[in-house]
Amino acid sequence: MATVNKNLSDYDKTTLPDATNFRFGIVVSEWNDTITEGLYKGAYDTLIENGVDPVNLKRWNVPGSFELIYGCKKMQEQMVDAVIAIGSVIQGETKHFDFVCEGVTQGLKDLNVIHDVPVIFCLLTDNNIQQSRDRSGGVHGNKGTEAAVAAIKMAELRNIS
Repeated sequence: MATVNKNLSDYDKTTLPDATNFRFGIVVSEWNDTITEGLYKGAYDTLIENGVDPVNLKRWNVPGSFELIYGCKKMQEQMVDAVIAIGSVIQGETKHFDFVCEGVTQGLKDLNVIHDVPVIFCLLTDNNIQQSRDRSGGVHGNKGTEAAVAAIKMAELRNIS
């Protein structure tokens, strides 16, 4: 497991680009909202900690993780430098988990290939609720923090002339 030896919230602030002039969109799934709100908090706090003005952050909610694709596509049109897609899918008894995870992964990948605004993948795909808690502010840190760090780096890359 990739997170066993790494806390998702650990990063060196001094290695990040200046984010004060970047604009970010965050699209958050309402499904498994106790998890997605934790991920959002990690992303939001990290962006603010790195100098992003709250007025340069735009949040939209979508009903579930599958809807992140459309939400992120529309967010790319909002004059932002990067978009963070936040969702949580927890394994159940049916193949629905597989279809949603694969669809969202491919859909967000396609947005990165087709459009000029990077979309950061912050979709937890866990076997159980405890794994999700551990990665949304628990013992393994917060994947939202990691996504915000990636968004800052990708916003910088996007703006290289």
